[in-house]
Amino acid sequence: MRKINYIIIHCSATREDRCLTEHDLLAAHRSRGFRCIGYHYYIRKDGTVLGTRSLELPGAHCRGHNKHSIGICYEGGLDCHGHPSDTRTPEQRSALRLLVHQLLKHFRNARVCGHRDLSPDLNGNGEIEPEEWVKQCPCFEVSKEL
Repeated sequence: MRKINYIIIHCSATREDRCLTEHDLLAAHRSRGFRCIGYHYYIRKDGTVLGTRSLELPGAHCRGHNKHSIGICYEGGLDCHGHPSDTRTPEQRSALRLLVHQLLKHFRNARVCGHRDLSPDLNGNGEIEPEEWVKQCPCFEVSKEL
């Protein structure tokens, strides 16, 4: 098994009034040149957790961090107008908490963070601030919730 330093949370950047099935996610990733889904887990709006990539394989979800991370993506992340928003359903919140808890049992030293938290520190002050985020993903403060 690979060494895991990070458990990285993502959103699919899907509007809350739309669905993105596992098949749709696979098609989107293939259109970007990937052979399969880049995340290890995908959490649907109803809380269903899908294993989408073997944990033994590096992901394709966070450039520069894929080799030693696990990627978890939840369906959503945009409001009905297409703006970044925490659109997680209660079922997704519960499923995400449980999944992260289970993963941390196996990867005790892994840091749980959002994709945006791994953006470059452009001003060099040791903190990744909102104005430095490459993207809003996952649209909630992971460090306060997980």
